[in-house]
Amino acid sequence: FPRGSRKAPKLLIVSEAGKFLLKRRARGKDDPFKVAFCHAIQLHLASMQFPLPHLIGTTRENNSMLQWRGAVYELFEYIPGQGYPQTLEATFDSGRVLGLYHKLLEQFTSEWTPPTGSYHMAPAVENGLRSITTLPGANAPDSETTAMLDYLLRSYKHAAETVEALGLDNWPKQIVHADWHPGNMLFRENRVVAVIDYDSARLQPRVLDIANGALQFSIIGGDEDISKWPDYVDESRFKRFLRGYDEAMLLSQAEIRCIPWLMIEALIAEAVFPIAATGTFGRMEGQAFLQMVQRKVAWMQRSAPRLVELAEG
Repeated sequence: FPRGSRKAPKLLIVSEAGKFLLKRRARGKDDPFKVAFCHAIQLHLASMQFPLPHLIGTTRENNSMLQWRGAVYELFEYIPGQGYPQTLEATFDSGRVLGLYHKLLEQFTSEWTPPTGSYHMAPAVENGLRSITTLPGANAPDSETTAMLDYLLRSYKHAAETVEALGLDNWPKQIVHADWHPGNMLFRENRVVAVIDYDSARLQPRVLDIANGALQFSIIGGDEDISKWPDYVDESRFKRFLRGYDEAMLLSQAEIRCIPWLMIEALIAEAVFPIAATGTFGRMEGQAFLQMVQRKVAWMQRSAPRLVELAEG
């Protein structure tokens, strides 16, 4: 089944009982305790009619995972759907379903200890930026590259400090999804019919999820020429995503004021790790990609009051 990561092979099974997706977990993501934590979340959500592919238990013991020959296997019901249609209706529903996710997991606890790391104020992001000295497409560490990396580092720190000053550290934590983006959702007729991939779930203030979702559903890309990607976000989709969230769970004023700065942190963090490791972001060379990130960060810094106004309106 040619979807998702190649490291986690999948098989579509068509049987008299229906269609199912058999998945072998990737190495490094097959720790049985971590899998059990992810499954506990999914089983809890399924019991509350949240839109997700239901796990199918083993025949003998109704276990949500099968451990066989050193690998971990999962079986899910197969849910047909399309990718994100980029409509305002689908964007609203993506925000609403994130609000529902948070609502259903607000009091959720598990016997497994959840991870807590995030893109906010992460030493790994700062270290990653410092480790990028030369990039494919740039010669020796030239002054332009150095200035760009310095700008991104200062912007990341400034955004993190702004959020801390707004009180994030004192806000309640709950289980969040931590990877809320269009690629982890299936749609039919502008509605979310399934949310997939719970491997990143962790304990955090919910606004980290909300801000990353707002970024992922409003960011505008383009073709292979990254230099032509616009600086700005799609303001209509940004507003509609947050309005959808607000329908399920009310956003506080303090959370709204954090969102533009957390979006800056999330964008920088997402770009840094692959570029620090490989010099590229997917098929795009790192220098051009980070220049695009720099433009978008500068726009978000300038537009933070406007984004807060849109979110409040």
